[in-house]
Amino acid sequence: MADRNTRSLSYLDDTASTARVLNLMRIHRRRSGKDPDHAVHPFFQHPALNRAILLKHRLRRHEKDSFADGRSTATKLILPIDGADLRVGGQSLFVGQKTFDKAMCSAFGDTWLSDSGDRTMLDILDGLPSLDPFLLREALRRHGREPARCYFEISDADVARMYAFVEREIQKLIDLCFGGASDGGQGGRLVRKILSDTVDAETEPLRQTLRLEKRDYREGVFCWKGFLYYKWNMAETLPSVTKVARAISVVKPQGPLDMETRAYLENGREGLVRSIGAAIEAAETSLAAYDRAFASLVAGEPMGFRDFLLNAPTMFTDLGERLGAVSHIVSFWKFRFPEDRLPAVTGPELFDIFSDFEASLAFNTPETRPRAPAPPIIDGY
Repeated sequence: MADRNTRSLSYLDDTASTARVLNLMRIHRRRSGKDPDHAVHPFFQHPALNRAILLKHRLRRHEKDSFADGRSTATKLILPIDGADLRVGGQSLFVGQKTFDKAMCSAFGDTWLSDSGDRTMLDILDGLPSLDPFLLREALRRHGREPARCYFEISDADVARMYAFVEREIQKLIDLCFGGASDGGQGGRLVRKILSDTVDAETEPLRQTLRLEKRDYREGVFCWKGFLYYKWNMAETLPSVTKVARAISVVKPQGPLDMETRAYLENGREGLVRSIGAAIEAAETSLAAYDRAFASLVAGEPMGFRDFLLNAPTMFTDLGERLGAVSHIVSFWKFRFPEDRLPAVTGPELFDIFSDFEASLAFNTPETRPRAPAPPIIDGY
């Protein structure tokens, strides 16, 4: 673990995207000694790993040599040097890199190879296209893993960005629960409690409206929060999708091209644009089902919405994959070609970009799903 120069880890606490960062250190600081479930059902068994930070990272050219499988993205594991001060930095390596087990044995001892529980957990995370909590929880459930609920929170940065969107989305429900008397701040407090899964006296009108037992309420609201998260994600991404798809259709590489590269770029770009559109269409279909269920709740028929929420987690895998893939394409394209400019790009580089995008849109069954790329992380991570 030679990298001690991972920059600005403290920056992650304030700005991290939920889909790209799993900050177990942040969860440890907030929950250790306060949440019994955190102690009983840890994410990792090893205490140091359970205070790690994991990032979905787009590999630089010099980093690709660390892998034998030709991947373009990886999961970076960071062990903070000082959990009380992330500005000090951390030791890091990529999950699955050629020297991974050797480095982990050096850090954790020979038991790393004999006790495979944490190693398997890292492999599961590495195989996911993103770390969004709803996709993550369902993936872990398929593998018989159920860490404490506190590990599946939306980051503070995304909660702040989502707040106004969620308030608009549920305004009709706020009026229904509080009889239109939301000027006292009940609406805003309800939004915060939905986004944090809080169960208390102020959420009682909502629980009664949904006709849920207290033990089912948190599960139902967690799933509800998932759909609100994906709707917000779609609203944030969609305005850029058409622009990026148009740019993919017209971008021209500079320099000489061999016949294979030329043929792939000309034929591949049309299929890539179609695949982006199909992913958006499928996500919109899933979100439309949520909209219909929510409309029935506002119309005074809460049972359908309640049942929809409790059966909804099976939809999170497809939603998370599709929106994660499209978000990856849009955010990387904007990173590589900022402010709508198309700077010089060579044929081989454009070939790599198109191949990466194509792989991220290859949705398969869990049994046959290949390793999928993830959204690029903040530059420098």
